[in-house]
Amino acid sequence: MQKNPHASIPEDMDVTSQAIQFVESITFEDIPQEALRIGTRCILDGVGLFVAGTDESSVKILAADAAEQGGVEEALLLGHGKQKVPAALAARVLGTAAHAHDWDDSQVSVDPDHMYGLLSHPTTAPLSGALAASQKVGEVSGSTFMLGFLTGFEVECKISEWLFPQHYKRGMHSTGTVGTFGSFVAAAKIMGLTGEQLRCGFGIAASLAAGIRVNFGTMTKPLHAGRAAENGLIAAILAAKGFTADAHALDGPWGFFAVHGGGVSEEKIKQGIGQVWSIVNPGVSIKPYPCGVLTHPSMDLMLRLVKENDIAYERIESVTLYAGSNILSPIRYPIATNHLEAKFSLPAELAMIVINRKAGKKEFSDPFVQSEAMQKLQRKIKTEHDPEIEKLGFDKMRSRISIKLISGEVIEGSADERYRGGPEHPLTDAELEGKVAACCEGILDDAEQRTLIQTVWNLKEMEDACGLAELIQSNINR
Repeated sequence: MQKNPHASIPEDMDVTSQAIQFVESITFEDIPQEALRIGTRCILDGVGLFVAGTDESSVKILAADAAEQGGVEEALLLGHGKQKVPAALAARVLGTAAHAHDWDDSQVSVDPDHMYGLLSHPTTAPLSGALAASQKVGEVSGSTFMLGFLTGFEVECKISEWLFPQHYKRGMHSTGTVGTFGSFVAAAKIMGLTGEQLRCGFGIAASLAAGIRVNFGTMTKPLHAGRAAENGLIAAILAAKGFTADAHALDGPWGFFAVHGGGVSEEKIKQGIGQVWSIVNPGVSIKPYPCGVLTHPSMDLMLRLVKENDIAYERIESVTLYAGSNILSPIRYPIATNHLEAKFSLPAELAMIVINRKAGKKEFSDPFVQSEAMQKLQRKIKTEHDPEIEKLGFDKMRSRISIKLISGEVIEGSADERYRGGPEHPLTDAELEGKVAACCEGILDDAEQRTLIQTVWNLKEMEDACGLAELIQSNINR
């Protein structure tokens, strides 16, 4: 007789059961005020990124495909006015849009084994799943919407943190894989799933989770987030209809943790889910730049050096950036030829800072990246591995820059380990609103931007959070 692979799992080590108990029992009143405050900021950041993604080619292709497929009218299709499509298709487009600029927030860890960039972008999938599920259900209050989103956020973060780091090191993309659970939980909470439905939903989500890092720098990277949002919602929909799956899909020798990462940290799972909310501690990073967070301290350093020394790009002979493998390995393009590669190219990101003294939507565009100045300056910038930085570990994003001017002068500096946007140096509410406005530029007018921003600040009082989907459609394809 075949042995039950779950029979020997201690009850307090069964993460699937922990997650189900948390999702079933959590209420809006249970959520700490600080989690609500930060969660509102994450939602504001996320809806701005939905709008920003509307102009991206990857999103336009997916939206056009969804429009062609048609189907039951459940949720608004981003960028297509009042057209509605099945909720799962709408979620695919939303998730891809939110991740298209690589500007969505990042999960923070204090574990030195979990290098920055290894964990998920925790808002994208649960926010996309919550918005699509809310429209499918209809008339979902703002507090219920936030409950679903924050529940999904918390479960996604805990799974990502507890999973062994081999998951990312082997080439898996956590936002695509673990994000599937975030979307599923958000949708399941809003749809009212309990008991066996939740258990089976986790099992379905575990088998649908996917995304590999080879596609970084292409349209398929943001599609990972889109598919996570879509597949999480599919898992909730199928589970609600009685579709079955293994009852302990996160655990055991064939469970998600074992298959995707070689196991789970037994010490960490004793923390429990929702005892200390990950969104509060260790926190979340809201990005100032639309590219991988690993590069942000270096970009801020370059900005400081350029401004303090009034360096015009024509004066530069060469630039060398020194860092450890945690930064140099994933940021892999020595010369960016388009805006997608630029998101994973330190020479491109440093070059745009030197040329324009900023790096936003305009700079991360094909015309700017392919301009003569950008292409020429990139070839003057190189990266070099620094063994001394490597020895310090991966708990911080460390780097230093040496700029040699044509005059022979050398200007040097080291990055601030308290990187801007992180929990130790967060964007102010005003800076966050400025980012949202930049995301919406050219898509929503000033009045529509103000309405969207104010609505999210007051989200928990909304009678029907589905109105968010209408606000991000404003002025699109007019």
